[in-house]
Amino acid sequence: MQSGILYIVATPIGNLGDITYRAIETLQKVDLVVCEDTRNTKKLLERYEIKTKSTSFYSSGRGAMKPRIKYDFIISELQSGKNLALVTDAGTPGVSDPGNQLVEKAITEGIVVIPIPGASALTTLISVSGIDMQKFVFLGFPPHKKGRETFFKEVAGFKIPVGYYESPYRVIKNLELLKSFAPDKKIILGRELTKMFEEIVRGTTEEVLNYFEDNKNKIKGEFVIIVY
Repeated sequence: MQSGILYIVATPIGNLGDITYRAIETLQKVDLVVCEDTRNTKKLLERYEIKTKSTSFYSSGRGAMKPRIKYDFIISELQSGKNLALVTDAGTPGVSDPGNQLVEKAITEGIVVIPIPGASALTTLISVSGIDMQKFVFLGFPPHKKGRETFFKEVAGFKIPVGYYESPYRVIKNLELLKSFAPDKKIILGRELTKMFEEIVRGTTEEVLNYFEDNKNKIKGEFVIIVY
């Protein structure tokens, strides 16, 4: 039996209108949508009247402290001939989530993997950065605890722009560390990108830190940061 196809489908990062026709067509025609959180993906599927069944990428497992990825189930569905679409809560799978690990396993099993490109929070901010981004480094999310200071020392040492993501719970501490280790650097920070309260803040590390210390009500949503 011929294996099915695994489609890697980019979804909107906030505004549900930011989805491609091809992505909608793909989500409509596959046998199953594999998603990070079915509750979030449900909003998108309902918006475009997509009736395809969905399942979570994760399984709690017996006695598991953290969710486990359902690799075996997903691969077996593909090997049975079903076509699957992988999506995350927002943006392009595999950029800063375990999607790349699933793709690796699928390739190892000889399964065809097809990208359906679209939105990405990182490239969205890059497009309005106004700086030379022909060369840059992307570092994903900073470590929560161990290695956090080392992360920001590394950011300070780069001679080219550095992009990464941060959560609202740690962004002030993030900016404090940047001010400590990279006082001469500048920042472009995007939050709530493509949403109603989208905001892009630019300035020195100190200026951006002061802005959010004075406007703590704006510390909401995911943050994308470019340091240069």
